[in-house]
Amino acid sequence: MIDLPLPLIGAIGAIIFLLLMFLKMHVGVSMMIGGFVGITLSRGLPAALSTLGTTVYRVGSSEYLAVIPLFVLMGILAGSGGVSSGAFNSFYKWFGHFKGGLAMATIGACAAFGAVCGDNIATAATMAKVALPEMRKYGYSDELSTGAIAAGGNLGILIPPSTAFIVYGFVTQTPIGALFISGIIPGILLTLFFMGTIYVQCTLNTRLASRAPASTWRERLFATKGIWGIALVFIIVMGGLLAGYFTPSEAGAVGAVAVVLVSLINRKFELKDTARSLLEAGKISAMIMLLIFGAMMFSHFLTTSEIAQAIANTIEQANLNMYLVMAVIIIIYLILGCIMDIWALLIITLPIFFPLITDLGFDPLQFGVLSVLCIMAGCITPPVGVVVFALSGMVRDVPLFTIFRGAMPYLMAMVVLIFLLVIFPQISTFLPDLMIPFR
Repeated sequence: MIDLPLPLIGAIGAIIFLLLMFLKMHVGVSMMIGGFVGITLSRGLPAALSTLGTTVYRVGSSEYLAVIPLFVLMGILAGSGGVSSGAFNSFYKWFGHFKGGLAMATIGACAAFGAVCGDNIATAATMAKVALPEMRKYGYSDELSTGAIAAGGNLGILIPPSTAFIVYGFVTQTPIGALFISGIIPGILLTLFFMGTIYVQCTLNTRLASRAPASTWRERLFATKGIWGIALVFIIVMGGLLAGYFTPSEAGAVGAVAVVLVSLINRKFELKDTARSLLEAGKISAMIMLLIFGAMMFSHFLTTSEIAQAIANTIEQANLNMYLVMAVIIIIYLILGCIMDIWALLIITLPIFFPLITDLGFDPLQFGVLSVLCIMAGCITPPVGVVVFALSGMVRDVPLFTIFRGAMPYLMAMVVLIFLLVIFPQISTFLPDLMIPFR
């Protein structure tokens, strides 16, 4: 063990992490190496090796995180089973004839698909395959089309079941069921705000989109059957979870089975899709778990080097108004969300900010929704807007800058909702208080 001041050790570990990340090493591995080196310098190699082993074992065996691969699998099965296309067709029939109606239908379909997916990148990728060809058919600009898909895909981590809420619950020990419910009203509001944003854009600039033909009322009512599968899966998963029939992990397994049954009924289930979905779910889950392993290791290092405590103490000793403290934290999240992975950001920052926020009197559910909203903003903001980059990889004929520019108007809708949530916490706490009175 080298006798160095703790602040210097903290700086060394942080520099190693940032350097490796900017050298394009996997973020999870970068954090793991930075944390390992930092703990070695502060407490010695045996302590670093012990921390690494116990962290990986404790995180890997956590019941909280066992639910992630199951909900990821549920979303992938839903995408391959035709659930997403049915949802888009339903919203298309109802909204297609409005200004920007197909983009609104995309937002609505993203919200519906998010109710069985829980991941923003998977939601955006799935809806790009379904919605983009249809919008191009009616002359929608690539800027409007891809921006709507990127912003709408983000709803996948706000509308339950959400993998972001699972990680938040794991770090803060907040009940996952209550977190899921807290995202319902904000998710609906943000969906409406996004639709309003599209309407305003298309009113101000009519060249962005043309109107699709209006459907008859009979066609609209008939098309509504396209969302019956999503509604059924959502009711089974959330209803069983809230009624106590099964745990969050069991809810994920039940949801995956329910999605398969819906696909069978819709006659869109193929055995080869199941094998591909299992492999894809395994890859995504492994990526998420590696990120969590690295973030937890780096979080231990921050605790050891006393950086986390120093940041918390600095904010606390400033004697700021509680809303000003919340504003500072939100700004930090908005900035870090632009350059860091969402899982790493939650795991590193929550041990610092969560005790401070709860001591000030804010509700854990309110802060959970605010955290996710700030991260959502970062996911479509340069330089590292992960949803935009994922979408760019799928739609190679659209410049990255065009997708970022198309996603920018939706940031204002998120900022408005963040402001409303800070002032009116009931937006996120009303349903949990109603459905779980003794939470």
